[in-house]
Amino acid sequence: MARDFDIIVFGASGFTGKLVAEYLSGGAARDIRWAIAGRSQAKLETVRESLNADVPIVTADSDDAPALRSMCERAEVIISTVGPYQLHGSALIAACAATGTAYVDLCGEPGWMRAMIDAHHAEAQRSGARIVFSCGFDSIPFDLGVLTLQEAAKARFGASVPRVKARVRRMKGGFSGGTAASLKATLAAAARQPSLVALLTDPFALTPGHAGPHQPAGLLPEYDPTLQAWVAPFIMAPINTKNVHRTNFLLGQPWGDLVYDEMVVAGLGDLGKVAAEALAKLNPFAGDKGPKPGEGPSAEERAAGHFDILFAGLMPDGERIDAVVTGDTDPGYGCTSKMLAESALCLLHDVRGDGGVWTPGALMGVRLRERLIAHAGMTFTAG
Repeated sequence: MARDFDIIVFGASGFTGKLVAEYLSGGAARDIRWAIAGRSQAKLETVRESLNADVPIVTADSDDAPALRSMCERAEVIISTVGPYQLHGSALIAACAATGTAYVDLCGEPGWMRAMIDAHHAEAQRSGARIVFSCGFDSIPFDLGVLTLQEAAKARFGASVPRVKARVRRMKGGFSGGTAASLKATLAAAARQPSLVALLTDPFALTPGHAGPHQPAGLLPEYDPTLQAWVAPFIMAPINTKNVHRTNFLLGQPWGDLVYDEMVVAGLGDLGKVAAEALAKLNPFAGDKGPKPGEGPSAEERAAGHFDILFAGLMPDGERIDAVVTGDTDPGYGCTSKMLAESALCLLHDVRGDGGVWTPGALMGVRLRERLIAHAGMTFTAG
């Protein structure tokens, strides 16, 4: 039976949800039927007025299972920005899995993601629902960055590289209030349920039944001889690394027993060491100064942001091949909202695939990369 809408943006009155709606209304949604959704009709009407577009409104609360099912039955793809997902996302995943509705989100909460995989992967396979977590800065640049690097390695060496180092060389732009809230919710859940700690620290937490080789911890500053620079822990690594390993897992291990880590480049020499040690002590979510959920930077601040990530691939004989991923706006809001919207459009137009709980790289891969290059101000280069 035909559905009413191609895409529904659930959580459109939140900060990131508004950015996604603005992106779609700015031209990305030409020739598609889309709607905005959330629990407050009044707030959604305000968003619609700001868009200057006659977009339909759907009301549903994140804990109202019948309303969520009704919403899912009306859409081909649901975009969800309603986090923390472990607090507000489970009923929507159940509804999508039951109704065969495609789904994308911004989730960086591995404990919840594993619970959703365990609970709904089989049902999504049965119904045909394509559920794709982590379609923002965590983890698309890293997931597709490794994919791009491995393609280049196959072309040059005839084999994948077994060791990949992702190094964030430049990044300007803050993390969203939703990211901070998600991290706090994850820490609170781990305090209540100590068994979660083992899952959160396991690089293969999202590959049920598969455990790969020992992985670098990335918890302390260190000198990286590959870059001849000091590097520091990267706060998003615990989720990105899990998604990269799940992509390899879902694709049938084409990259073999991959060893992968992510760190931030701090600098060279003694100054680099000092900077790495300082970065290791920095907690961007400490205190109450950061943005609250629903808050974020101005359009000017978002436009001034950017990121640049190097992926260094090392063969057993020491040969090296690199890939680079860049974005032209801040990672936490500007690039993330574009990546999320383009992921939904990719599911709608470019790829079908079997149902199940996927990663962006495993399900959309090259087709999503092409979209991000063409429309989202990102670059992927290798050689």
